[in-house]
Amino acid sequence: MSSKSEFSHGGWRPAPDRFLDIVEQPLYRTLVDLQDLVTTETAAFWSARGVKSLHLPVTTNSISSPMGLGSDSLPVEIDLFGQRTFLADSMQFMLEYGCRLAPDGAWYLMPSFRGEDCDESHLNQFFHSEAELAGGLDDCISVVDAYISSLASSVMERHEGAVGELAGTTAHIEQMLAMDGFPRMTFDEAVAHLGSDSHAVEYHDGWRTLTRHGERRLMEEVSPVLWVTHYDHLSVPFYQAYGDDGRRTALNGDLLFGVGETVGCGERHFDGEQTRRALAHHQVPEESYGWYVQMKERTPMRTSGFGLGVERWFMWVLNQKDIRELQLAPRLNGVALTP
Repeated sequence: MSSKSEFSHGGWRPAPDRFLDIVEQPLYRTLVDLQDLVTTETAAFWSARGVKSLHLPVTTNSISSPMGLGSDSLPVEIDLFGQRTFLADSMQFMLEYGCRLAPDGAWYLMPSFRGEDCDESHLNQFFHSEAELAGGLDDCISVVDAYISSLASSVMERHEGAVGELAGTTAHIEQMLAMDGFPRMTFDEAVAHLGSDSHAVEYHDGWRTLTRHGERRLMEEVSPVLWVTHYDHLSVPFYQAYGDDGRRTALNGDLLFGVGETVGCGERHFDGEQTRRALAHHQVPEESYGWYVQMKERTPMRTSGFGLGVERWFMWVLNQKDIRELQLAPRLNGVALTP
């Protein structure tokens, strides 16, 4: 292993025979059970609400985290038979398109790809449970609360014993299920609560963001499951709707539990004019998003959506500390691995 690979992946790399060693380990047998649970319960949850599953390509020319203000990830660019394209980092744009075909909403559960280095809480390839729905931010938050609670309830019904043995407790799941909705606070309120702690909030040119330390403090001091909403708009991607006329805040929210941000959601711009304004605001060229602007011009629609990082949810359920261990077949950017 080269020093570059060691540095790029934090010194973590699976042993060549890991795929044989984990076959008899209880953790990975339960992980398979939880993977199956997420798939079956997600399908049942959306079917009951008339939200449609879409079959979508994993390549795209319109990444959801472009290299502009508010970008929080690097795209994965590939050459596909001489055509420059990207592996999808999210299906949000296509799910917004899907809402024009399925007015009750659309969902998708497949891998997403990220170009930045992996670490204890970030994967290069992770499963994303995403949905786009008619309505605004409050509507989306209510549905996410129901979805996350539904998954937690299914864990207790189907795998309480195995999860309790591996995690050491199921108290965190029971605590979530005892909540009557998850509490909310705005980003401004969160910053005020965190006070002068210089390690809790990062300040940039015109925008702020929470650190992992800041998220942990909020979960410890306010609630172990907590929504933080209305972030500074320049800290989020351009496609989130504005939360105020001055374009300072966004109609978005992060649901914090476990490792920290585990669900991200937001309301989208209603029409093409608002979208163009946001592209310029975030210094993102319109070229790669022309179709997206055109769609919003032709069919304006108020939608909101979310994405759950499935492996982060596994971390929370199983009380694990390193997300890289929660892969049946790990994938690291720039490293050839088997199987």
